[in-house]
Amino acid sequence: MKYEVLRNDPKSAARLGRITTDHGVIETPIFMPVGTAGAVKALTMEQMETTGAQIILGNTYHLYLRPGLEVLRSAGGLHKFGTWQKPILTDSGGFQVFSLAHRRKITEEGVTFASHIDGSKHLFSPERVMDIERTIGADIIMAFDECCPGDAPYEYARQSLDITERWLERCRKRLAETEPLYGYQQSLFPIVQGCVYPDLRRRAAENITALGADGNAIGGLAVGEPTEKMYEMIELTNSILPLDKPRYLMGVGTPANLLEGIERGVDMFDCIMPTRNGRNGMLFTRHGTINIKNAKWRKCFEPIDHGGAHPMDERYTLAYLHHLFKAEELTGLTLASLHNVAFYLWLVGEARKALEEDRFTEWKAGILPELTRRL
Repeated sequence: MKYEVLRNDPKSAARLGRITTDHGVIETPIFMPVGTAGAVKALTMEQMETTGAQIILGNTYHLYLRPGLEVLRSAGGLHKFGTWQKPILTDSGGFQVFSLAHRRKITEEGVTFASHIDGSKHLFSPERVMDIERTIGADIIMAFDECCPGDAPYEYARQSLDITERWLERCRKRLAETEPLYGYQQSLFPIVQGCVYPDLRRRAAENITALGADGNAIGGLAVGEPTEKMYEMIELTNSILPLDKPRYLMGVGTPANLLEGIERGVDMFDCIMPTRNGRNGMLFTRHGTINIKNAKWRKCFEPIDHGGAHPMDERYTLAYLHHLFKAEELTGLTLASLHNVAFYLWLVGEARKALEEDRFTEWKAGILPELTRRL
């Protein structure tokens, strides 16, 4: 994998970049739609291609349970199985394990957990996760880590970071012992943990920087800590992580979070908000957020978004989308999700244009108040 910095913003830590993988080029800053079980919810791959998506995510925990490794290996990996021929990133399952607190047990060996599907018991060790991610076949794969809560006490966060760092060494060793299964390179990204404690974040970032990985991730944020603490940890971490490697902020977040992250030097983002919130009737637009279920949209025959990020934004009206949600018509979930994903990709695209023209700071200051309005 190759990463190039094309331009640095003169007024902030933001930068314009390009990642080249065996499945194609990723222009950064970029948003990565989440395809938990090998599909971005409610959307087909054909629809995803119309949004301008350059890379999507797969979820190691969910794909391991369903369809399972035998099916994925027989299909030739997730690219062929899901017919997505652009880059794919897989997480390690660490966050899913974090969210299954009542169903898992963490030891030095790894994490034993009960499947949310049938209750069956499974072990995710660093070695096992690397083997699973080899089988899924993503271009970028994440190290196995423990994600502790945003309000964790210091001692818990320190012990969690200790085990994450030991697991990282085992992940790297396992990858060195194995080969990609489908004839193209896979790049391992370590994950900076440390909760909201500056000394832990600094230690993690320094240790990871020394490894010289193809790229690096920032994890354990947007999990209950105050937003300002999140921004503080991003700033601190990015002041240490190498400038010549991409930085991926995991699981974040709102349109405003993306712009604040870009300003602090983040290159890659993912979040379920565009699709999850879309399925619940929230639309993100350049003028603010819309709850399409509200009665005020019942007779609003304006397009979903004038000059929007996707052709469907001009074709369908807000009144029609309101009707679809009230009628519990599944098409409404698809249209809202499609709009939101395209909007997020439009937003990072506009950020790239602003960076190219050395006007990012001014552009961000102008659009941010609009993005945070409720319409």
